Amino acid sequence: MQSPLKVSDVQISITSGEFAVREALAALLEALTPLELDVEETGTIELVLAEAMNNIVEHAYPPEDVPGPINVKCSRQADGLRFQIKDCGRPMPDGVTPIGLPVDLDVEFSDLPEGGFGWFLIKDLAKDVVYRRVDDANQLTFRLALAG
Repeated sequence: MQSPLKVSDVQISITSGEFAVREALAALLEALTPLELDVEETGTIELVLAEAMNNIVEHAYPPEDVPGPINVKCSRQADGLRFQIKDCGRPMPDGVTPIGLPVDLDVEFSDLPEGGFGWFLIKDLAKDVVYRRVDDANQLTFRLALAG
């Protein structure tokens, strides 16, 4: 029996900005190539990380603020991939993530909300989602299960 491929901790550090999330996702997915993830797993990883990091770029480091660091760490565990995303931007309002309720899509196109989908997707697709403010830094951790 062949042993499963292993990927040690993967760490990506970027500075928030217009193309930062795209660059981080490309680097991370490249580093995870040895895991031979299927299309669905890759898509879930990309979607959850894009939502989380875009929130950081937009809200923790809004355009009127100076860009700052975003650090992503991923490690393979028996129960899937564990992610930790840290930034030194503005904290979450009231120190908690938004509830992430599903958005009513049964409305006219012009009445659809501009936002509100991201946290629902993150909390629906990821497990063990935890946000903490530690030493003036935001820390979001979560797990994405993998098949087999």
